[in-house]
Amino acid sequence: MQLEFKGIDKNNYEQCVELTVNKEQEDFVAPNWYSLLEEKYEGGEKHPLAIYDHEKMVGFIMYCYYPADDDYPLDSWWIERFMIDKEFQNKGYGKAALRKFIDYFRSEYGNIDLRITTVPENEVASKLYEKIGFSKTGEIAAGEVVLHMKL
Repeated sequence: MQLEFKGIDKNNYEQCVELTVNKEQEDFVAPNWYSLLEEKYEGGEKHPLAIYDHEKMVGFIMYCYYPADDDYPLDSWWIERFMIDKEFQNKGYGKAALRKFIDYFRSEYGNIDLRITTVPENEVASKLYEKIGFSKTGEIAAGEVVLHMKL
């Protein structure tokens, strides 16, 4: 496994949109096309990245910065979307991609806080995030469980 991150552009957006999760996971993560639209039209600081193993796109991650507001009282960085295509699940890509992303994020932004959420019913994701080093905060944001990591 040789993972790398690449930006989404005119050369790979269609491939990104075609990535899907298993049917029983569809309520756990927004489709990639929706994430790309959010990045283009909502403004703010959103960074969508394709996850590649060699030259094969295997997943998608989007990280974001949000200033404090009424929904969340802290300026904060979030992994807002994370998915591995159904063809590549249960092969170690999720754990490897998150670890590599955390290294990438730390090299770009330093040792700061990073957050991620999951729907309460998504126990698989919750366990994965905790194995990587995230801890549940007890907070709920937009109906999802918040996990935090101090880098």
